[in-house]
Amino acid sequence: MSAARLWTRDFITIATVNFITYLIFFLLMVVIASYAIDRFQASTSIAGLVSGIFVIGVLIGRLGTGRIIEDIGSRKILIAGTVSFIITSGLYFAAVNLVILTIIRLLHGIAYGLVSTAAATIVAKIIPPSRHGEGIGYYSMSAILATAFGPFIGILLIQHANFQMIFIVTTILAVINFAISVVVSDPAHKSRQTDKVKPAKGFHISAFLEMRVMPISLIALIIGFAYSVILSFISLYAQELHLEQAASFYFLVYALTVLVSRPFSGRLLDARGGNFVMYPCLLIFMLAMFLLSRTSHGLTLLLVGALVGIGYGNFLSCAQAIALKLVPSTRFGLATATFFIFIDLGIGVGPYLLGALVPCTGYRGLYLMMAGVIMATVILYYFLMGRKAEVKQPQNH
Repeated sequence: MSAARLWTRDFITIATVNFITYLIFFLLMVVIASYAIDRFQASTSIAGLVSGIFVIGVLIGRLGTGRIIEDIGSRKILIAGTVSFIITSGLYFAAVNLVILTIIRLLHGIAYGLVSTAAATIVAKIIPPSRHGEGIGYYSMSAILATAFGPFIGILLIQHANFQMIFIVTTILAVINFAISVVVSDPAHKSRQTDKVKPAKGFHISAFLEMRVMPISLIALIIGFAYSVILSFISLYAQELHLEQAASFYFLVYALTVLVSRPFSGRLLDARGGNFVMYPCLLIFMLAMFLLSRTSHGLTLLLVGALVGIGYGNFLSCAQAIALKLVPSTRFGLATATFFIFIDLGIGVGPYLLGALVPCTGYRGLYLMMAGVIMATVILYYFLMGRKAEVKQPQNH
């Protein structure tokens, strides 16, 4: 029996939208702090706030989108989001002071939350149920490519163009993204009238968060929290160890490892169940964090990048696929929003909370501490998810 078709026109189109959305995000992330310092003479901490408030906007966008996406339709949210993305990208030209720039970053984050949540909801509905793990793995590779190309293009533009040209490039990309998004069909629209869940009167948290995915989302929050110390401090740690040259290849190794391994992890998830993939991913991530705390050579640092790609990189897509398996398709929008709210929260608050520990622990001590946190998360995963998970037996063909 042949497998259900995965690489449809809509799948490829929505993956392209996701790639461009993440590309703009990562491109601006490496630019905005420099822009705030260069244009408005902001301090480093204020520049960090201007850059990081984007994440607060993303949380607001996701929270609101999860509430209304099934009623309005994910395609309409996607188009509204891509239009908002064009507007907020163009607003950077109107940033005449730091306050306005900060507000623009917040609004841009909200638009990003709309687009990324709607895109993830659409792709969850067009992937055949029997290939959810594999499909989410391939789809999320579009974001991984953006993590490699976005910062590279941003740094290149900083070196060879002015900030106005950078904002022109991102606005053009936003227009292209909108043009692509209008050809995406809405798979939710066909079943919404028959399967729609009637909203309860009054305030209910279940109207904003999908409670059935809270356990796996809590695991994702803690793992994102641990990963944030790599994302935020790896360059500073490399400078301390005089490994700047190796560090410049770190995220390239990470991205390549994820690109190679994700199709396999997704297929294993579909064939053998969540535990078969999740436990190795978490343990490999823990090993990577431990090695990072002990590293003193460039090759070890690159090995860590590969292990983080296998561990954290595959955990992310597999955890998302598990979350979607826990809910009916009518709740995919809310489940997707809930999962990413927790991930964004962990990555967003991690640097602020854990950065305060660096003067006491040093970077080595902080990474060692995070290895312990990941080990504790393995145990937490067992109690919240692992012991309840269905074990699939390998099929003989």
